[in-house]
Amino acid sequence: MNTQKQGEVNWKSLLICVAIGAIIWFIPAPSGLETDAWHLFSIFVATIVALVIKPVPMGSTAIIALTVIALTQILTLEQSLSGFQNTTIWLIVIAFFISRGFIKTGLGTRVSYVFVRMFGKKTLGLSYSMLLSDLILAPAMPSNTARAGGIIFPIIRSLSETYGSRVGDGTERRIGAFLVKVSFQGDMITSAMFVTAMAANPLAVQITQEITGETITWGGWALAALVPGLISLALIPFVIYKLYPPELKETPEASAIAVEKLKEMGPLKKEERYMIGVFVLLLSLWIFGGNFGISATTSAFVGLCVLLLSGVLTWSDIKKEQGAWDTLVWFSVLVMMATYLNELGMIPWFSDLMGNSVGQMSWIMTLVILAIVYFYSHYFFASNTAHVSAMYAAFLSVIVASGAPPLLSALILAFFSNLFSCLTHYGAGPAPVFFGSGYVSQKKWWSLGFIISLIHIVVWFGAGGLWWKALGLW
Repeated sequence: MNTQKQGEVNWKSLLICVAIGAIIWFIPAPSGLETDAWHLFSIFVATIVALVIKPVPMGSTAIIALTVIALTQILTLEQSLSGFQNTTIWLIVIAFFISRGFIKTGLGTRVSYVFVRMFGKKTLGLSYSMLLSDLILAPAMPSNTARAGGIIFPIIRSLSETYGSRVGDGTERRIGAFLVKVSFQGDMITSAMFVTAMAANPLAVQITQEITGETITWGGWALAALVPGLISLALIPFVIYKLYPPELKETPEASAIAVEKLKEMGPLKKEERYMIGVFVLLLSLWIFGGNFGISATTSAFVGLCVLLLSGVLTWSDIKKEQGAWDTLVWFSVLVMMATYLNELGMIPWFSDLMGNSVGQMSWIMTLVILAIVYFYSHYFFASNTAHVSAMYAAFLSVIVASGAPPLLSALILAFFSNLFSCLTHYGAGPAPVFFGSGYVSQKKWWSLGFIISLIHIVVWFGAGGLWWKALGLW
């Protein structure tokens, strides 16, 4: 992981990114590909490398890339800024603002303690209560780091220490290690279940639209992920319980602790009631709004307006939500580059090239093999966003070229774009938070992660495949 201070530039890493981009730039464009497309590709590759090794923050990387594109006149300035008009980007940005309401009002913490009170008498039940909390919050919290690290993890830490499970004194396995591992893995699943549950999900939606012309709706994504997602959520805690069992199996005090915490919080505050109302309103509009011509992004604006007018959020809260503004910048630039790589012919060229190489295989075999390769290539990435940006479009175009149904292919890769973070302690935003607590060793984190990855692949291709067949996706 990059440990540089905020605002500090790692010049060595930056020069590596520039050198990689320059080398590709000066290689003659391959036959059948325009020079502008090749030059834009060189900047894109340099940008992705920068997202991985982080010589500067992601937002700075995006601004630099945009400036280089405009200076080299590959695209006009207007074209370079076109990503900021994208409605999908604004959906995720506004969802960040809305998620701030869950944290500010304390509703997210209250939800978690309610589930602990209901299911927390046994350690396994306690772990499921954490996952249910995450599942409830996921649709409106696109920062899985804020959701898991900001709401779920503090509760886990508190409960673990209450039961005498601390880091460094040999009591990690008492309960803390189990809860940490389950909650992290559960967050990867809930992130896969909703478009608005992880910041890079809308990027996959946008790339799908650009390459295949297919539109993945909020409801369509949630419905497709419902069955395999719930199966994974049911299985993973039980599997970890068997492979990495906690020493403490009974936790009767947890429910009592939750009751006490809820008493301290008092009855539902007015702001929490507003937050619940907005949450229900948003889910209703995201699921049914399309029938009335109300887009998902418009629905998000409606929810934000209600929160502002009710006083749950203030404009100061909006200005302070750095994650949202940061996402707006890097997301807009990546979407712009993905759009013009397609328009300038880079993606179609690559699709034709690779399509010929897999032409002898059936589309099912091509889809399965490339999806699995896409999954395990995440060992080389420290960010979901970087991985999706670098590989989603290329893999999707090849799979579709083999004859696979476009929407099915896009959804499988999109789901895997979250699930593959189960592998390592650095592959997603929440990973350093949970691993950094010190409860689980790196060896155990990786070994359990690999086993869980196999379960995900079986569940999502097996039960998921049958579910998607019933939905008519193939």
